[in-house]
Amino acid sequence: MNFRCVQCGYHIKTLYVQYSPGNIRLMKCQNCKAVADEYIECEIMILLIDLILHKAKAYRHLFYNMFDRESLNFEGLIWKLTFGYLLLDAYRISIIRTNEEGWGSDPSFASLSWACGKILLDAFLGNLLFFSILLLGTRSLLNMPVEVSGYKNILLAILASSYLKTFLIAMMVWEFPSSVIFIIDIFVLSSNTLALKVMSEESVAMAKCFGVCLCAHIVKFLISLALNIHLPELITRLLTL
Repeated sequence: MNFRCVQCGYHIKTLYVQYSPGNIRLMKCQNCKAVADEYIECEIMILLIDLILHKAKAYRHLFYNMFDRESLNFEGLIWKLTFGYLLLDAYRISIIRTNEEGWGSDPSFASLSWACGKILLDAFLGNLLFFSILLLGTRSLLNMPVEVSGYKNILLAILASSYLKTFLIAMMVWEFPSSVIFIIDIFVLSSNTLALKVMSEESVAMAKCFGVCLCAHIVKFLISLALNIHLPELITRLLTL
């Protein structure tokens, strides 16, 4: 196993020693001399609060120490996170489109199908370019080690650090102004930046990580804007040919 100290990111062999069931001793890091991972004895709510507060040590625990990668179905986890991510992003797009265009009091089946098609295309194409920019920027601009910049590790880091999108579920129950969506987007951007910083093993400046994430989010926004403005015009021209 390749565990990390949550304080400094130093590689360690084991996080704790178990003497008997329920009786463990947390190991200390050889580099910083602090407890390697105090989250082992904490409730999951403490970890969640520290993740929301953007504490780097909480992200290190989540990425390196929380799961056993040898027994974990890594590919299955990525597929599940990707599906959830796309579903939440499609819901986010539908909220924005509804506020801008409206569904009408009695929309027809054709109009609903057209709206759903645009939402799915926006979610798929926008995120395809979003992750492409992230992977390209991570490998070429951040100069991360090969084992760190592998697409699976980057995908997992970005998907897991986008957990704040789950707050969109609250908008299904309570009414919030559309500005809340953009506040969530800002938090997701900052969380993605910190995730890349943690994955870079502290070898990359925070500003570079922010630049890569910002470029990816801007490209995704521009794609969504272009589809919203030019797609109906393009379809109309194709139908008139």
